[in-house]
Amino acid sequence: MSGIYVHIPFCRRRCVYCDFYSTTSTGDRERVAPTRDRYIDALCTEAAQRRTYLRTPVQTIYIGGGTPSLLSVDQLERLFAAINDVFDTGHATEITLEANPDDLTAEHLYALTTRLPINRLSIGIQTFHDERLRRLGRRHTAADARRAVGLCRQAGIDNLSIDLIYGLPGETMEDWQNDLAEAVALDVEHISAYHLTYEEGTALTRMLHRGKINPIDEELSLTMLDTLIDTLGAAGYHHYEISNFSRPGRQSRHNSAYWDGTPYIGLGAAAHSYDGQSREWNIASLNDYIDGMARGHRPYEREELTPDMRYNERLMTGLRTRAGIDLHRLQADFGAERTDYCLRMARTYIDTGCLSHADNRLCLTRKGLFIADAIIARLMYV
Repeated sequence: MSGIYVHIPFCRRRCVYCDFYSTTSTGDRERVAPTRDRYIDALCTEAAQRRTYLRTPVQTIYIGGGTPSLLSVDQLERLFAAINDVFDTGHATEITLEANPDDLTAEHLYALTTRLPINRLSIGIQTFHDERLRRLGRRHTAADARRAVGLCRQAGIDNLSIDLIYGLPGETMEDWQNDLAEAVALDVEHISAYHLTYEEGTALTRMLHRGKINPIDEELSLTMLDTLIDTLGAAGYHHYEISNFSRPGRQSRHNSAYWDGTPYIGLGAAAHSYDGQSREWNIASLNDYIDGMARGHRPYEREELTPDMRYNERLMTGLRTRAGIDLHRLQADFGAERTDYCLRMARTYIDTGCLSHADNRLCLTRKGLFIADAIIARLMYV
């Protein structure tokens, strides 16, 4: 099976922490809509040009961004018509749209659920604290977030995911506990909770460098992660990946495929694709992407992955999950030498209780989660 990712790079405003490729646009529909229409045209053209990229049926489709919920239902209908015309999507079991809470009106949700094949929404909430939302550059309030989830339920959507961010400047443990309590009370099927990272080029990092904000200390970060795991576990959520929790059977199939090395195609500006042997990525420029596709020439770069690169990616993605690394599969795919190297480098972490080695699998323990990046770096083949 394989997956399709479509990048929608439009935002009304840019969040201060975000380093994903996006463009901001404000103003009336007459000025904004033509660009979005041209972008949909470009996406449809790219899909048609790359109809042979995927060699297996599509299991998941993910419309991400940016802010896909800014698109009209008519625009999304055109996009899905092109995707369904080109790719084998008849057995797609999970079709996700990312959305901002304030875009989800009752009318919009009715149209989404009656005219489109979307069966899962991922809602960017981040926090239920209005002042922190304002400082992050979010355009919704906590009340908007609660209302959006309620409207989704009224519209019959039974597969909801929400995003949270913790470790924000000035955030206390009480703040984080309150956010978790609010999230649990919403009773959604999936929760992604990410520790704030300071990415170069973002407004947040510039504020950090100028001394306008201070990061929280490491001890508080670790305690917040502990609290996250305990709170969501007690509420019945399965911790299936470092930052992801789900009700039984409701893990993100699309993201799980990334971590499992499943091939996927990425459509749109800055979107990445992976066929098992190489990666491709489209140019991170809205205008250059649109113009290139209008001329019939997709602006992209390609990289062939060496066995060492593919081995290292297997470690990076596999160890993030509760399933960990299947050592039988690792040896079948990369040989005994790399597998022996992996176990040799892992020995210290196994002995200290940071890695578990059982049933021919290598997995992070709860203790190992706190130093996951260091463990993964140590096990890479260099």
